[in-house]
Amino acid sequence: MLKNSECTLYSGGHKGAESFFGEMAEKWGVKEVNFAYPGQTPARNKNVIVLSEEELRRGDISMELASKMMNRSYYQADKIRKVLQTIFHMVNNGHQIFVVGTILADHTVKGGTGWAVELARLFNRPVHVFDQPTGKWYTWQGGTWQVDEPRIEHPTFVGSGTRNLEPAGRNAIEKLFRTAFGS
Repeated sequence: MLKNSECTLYSGGHKGAESFFGEMAEKWGVKEVNFAYPGQTPARNKNVIVLSEEELRRGDISMELASKMMNRSYYQADKIRKVLQTIFHMVNNGHQIFVVGTILADHTVKGGTGWAVELARLFNRPVHVFDQPTGKWYTWQGGTWQVDEPRIEHPTFVGSGTRNLEPAGRNAIEKLFRTAFGS
C-alpha cells in the first residue's frame, strides 16, 4: 500500500475536477503540485509552479498534430497552446493519469482534458477516465476503453478533468483517495 506522505498529485488547479483532486490530496496528506503559465490564475493556488517560457516550450506540440490526435480544431491557438504545454508537464511528471470527463464516440475525451489522455496514451502511461455520463471508470487497455475500478498505484499521479464536476465525479475522486489512503 502506498504511503500518502510519499505521493504527489500533479494537476492544474482549475475549477472543477482539478480543484477537487487538490482538495482530496490535501485532506489525505498527499503532496500537490499545480502547473500554470504566466498570467494564469488557477482556482486552487496551492503549490503552484508557474512555468517559464522555456519550460513551456519543452511541452510544445504542433497544433495540427494535437488537432489530428483529438479529432477537433482549435481556433484560439495561442491560448490553447499554453494549456496543452501545461498539461504536458502534468503528464510528464505523473506516472498514473486520472481524468473526470466525457469519453466521446471516437475514444477521445471531451475538451482540453482530452489532451492529458492523449499524452498518457502516447507516453504509454496507465490512464483512467471517470465518464460522468455513464457514472463509470474506464481504463485504456488494448486500444479501447474497458470498464474498471482503478486504484492509485503509483507515487506520482495526475488528477485532471472537467470544470463541470458532477456529484458522481466528486464521489469517484473521493473514493480513489479513500481506497488508496484510508478513511
